[in-house]
Amino acid sequence: MEIKAIRMFDGGFMHQEFAFGGESKEGTDPQINYRSSLQNFLIDTGEEVILVDTGFQNDMQAPEKKLGAPLYMGEKLKDYMEAFAELGYKPEQVSKILVTHKHPDHSAALQYFPNAKIYMGPEDADDMKLPEGGNIIRAQYGQPFKNFPNAQEVAPGVWFIEAKGHTKGNSIIIAECDGLFYMFHGDVTYCDAALKANRLSIVFEDLAAARQTLDRVRQFIKDNPTVYLSTHCPEGYENLEMKRVMTL
Repeated sequence: MEIKAIRMFDGGFMHQEFAFGGESKEGTDPQINYRSSLQNFLIDTGEEVILVDTGFQNDMQAPEKKLGAPLYMGEKLKDYMEAFAELGYKPEQVSKILVTHKHPDHSAALQYFPNAKIYMGPEDADDMKLPEGGNIIRAQYGQPFKNFPNAQEVAPGVWFIEAKGHTKGNSIIIAECDGLFYMFHGDVTYCDAALKANRLSIVFEDLAAARQTLDRVRQFIKDNPTVYLSTHCPEGYENLEMKRVMTL
């Protein structure tokens, strides 16, 4: 199994209040910033090519840099499809897309992959008004995985896991390879510092569920050697490059 980052933006920032302030802004400092970026991921199992999320659609206009913005993704490196192609793959090779949630930085390029089955939490698929059947698969969580009660194995060693909170249909993906667990968590946290500080961001649809999900994520990381693959901070691709196991 090979896991690769599809990098789209880098060199950005996020305010601590944005990354840490979901349950309370007490103790946050508006002058503290964390690095920001945008990347999604690809899993090559040797048998099939699986995407975890897709970025924005081609030619998406990058937001302007505003120093007071809570989140600035950074300078645009490439369109999602350009970054995908540079890894050496063609859209027709992708057999599955595992969508952590409905937001467009995770789902707007789905239409470019004609042969892919698209897995998504049912609530988010409904919110996006995706059709029933065909290549759209609303997740059917039928078994537990470690300390997560609702999961579905979508390929050998690759688990699609219910993780509500950020959105009502939010999911995470965990891939097991060579004794390590690679956790693709979408936006459970926006930066690794928030994971370590046990803080939720200000972006959620169900705060109680988001807290439960973060608790489960942290317990999993304490119990299993986990490479934490974030979408919105450079540690996402740095952790992958170094196979750096998260410690809490």
